[in-house]
Amino acid sequence: MLTPTARAWFDEALTAATDRTALWELRFASAGRHCGPEHADSVRVALLRAARAEPAVLTRLYQQGSAPERRAVLLALPSLVTGPEALPLVEDALRTHDTHLIAAALGPYAAAHLAPHPWRHALLKCLFTGVPLDTVAGLHDRARGDSELARMLADYATERTAAGRPVPDDLPRVLALTAPTAPTEES
Repeated sequence: MLTPTARAWFDEALTAATDRTALWELRFASAGRHCGPEHADSVRVALLRAARAEPAVLTRLYQQGSAPERRAVLLALPSLVTGPEALPLVEDALRTHDTHLIAAALGPYAAAHLAPHPWRHALLKCLFTGVPLDTVAGLHDRARGDSELARMLADYATERTAAGRPVPDDLPRVLALTAPTAPTEES
């Protein structure tokens, strides 16, 4: 819950975003200072939604933003961008080693728009960096029956074992999801 001071700041920032005044982007950037880091993501996402930020604005805020600002842009994508035009932001986040950005990048927007090959590599990156796979939106649906993902996961497990390193706990669970599904009989 926001403090009364933070709530007043947020209400003003929300009005600025709704009216698309020049101040709203500055408010977006300073949300963590005014509302606290525990509320910064939700406040920033609310500001982006209120401003109805378009892909060009989202791209600028992402490219010029700090890691928490970039995370908020990624979290807002599913509610603001219907097509694949924001995929470069997701792809950029997946090239980082920032686990918070990687987790945010693999939300519902990536589940809907990221092609199978980069999505599979993103899952491996999660395993490699320790991002819990429970944070990956659409995991069950996208992994189901994916034989290429199964091969990649098995190869990764073999490499880890050969190197004397532990296999991440999430790997066997996701590998089980890749099992081919049996056709159902119609009655």
